[in-house]
Amino acid sequence: MSLARVHNFSLSLDGFATGEGLSREAPFGHAGERLHEWMFATRFWHEMTRRPGGTRGLDDAFARQHTPGIGAEIMGAGKFGYPGWHDDPEWKGWWGPNPPFHTPTFVLTHHPRPSMEMEVGTTFHFLDTSPAEALRTAREAAGGQDVRIGGGPTVVRDFLAAGLIDHLHVTVVPILLGRGVRLWDGLEDLEKDYEVEATSSPGGVTHMTFTRTAP
Repeated sequence: MSLARVHNFSLSLDGFATGEGLSREAPFGHAGERLHEWMFATRFWHEMTRRPGGTRGLDDAFARQHTPGIGAEIMGAGKFGYPGWHDDPEWKGWWGPNPPFHTPTFVLTHHPRPSMEMEVGTTFHFLDTSPAEALRTAREAAGGQDVRIGGGPTVVRDFLAAGLIDHLHVTVVPILLGRGVRLWDGLEDLEKDYEVEATSSPGGVTHMTFTRTAP
């Protein structure tokens, strides 16, 4: 069976994956882009955004694991758009006509709408369903490849709580946010089900991987 994977999921030292006060003008609230600056600096990100340069090394190597072997993505309504986007029939996500997913992409929302076909293989499908059912649907669409659980923190937490994540990569960024949406709440003893590795980067972040152990 294909795996459910999370990659490049950034957290503050106090466990927040996004800030408070999300809006169309501030997609990550008061956190701004501070959680993701490590990734924006990599050659991987520069290639994705069609710019020259970018750093090589450990951060780039971790960032690149985001894409290979992925046949579908699941994301939450909060990753797809700003609070209240479902009231705007013209909203098609943050990424313009060519989103970076290039696979079937399933958006979990209580406000489903018709599927939207974008450029270069991305089609957004909108589901109001449980994590387990969403994963079954995405696996069917993935054609034997893995499914990426793209976030935000509430979605990743729900999939972890349901025991559905096979591989989790989080990047701990040395900042304190103090408020926002935390990942780990309610997931006590999660580490018992995973092999956990931590690798410190010269860039100042720590990459942590959680790989499910065999039953």
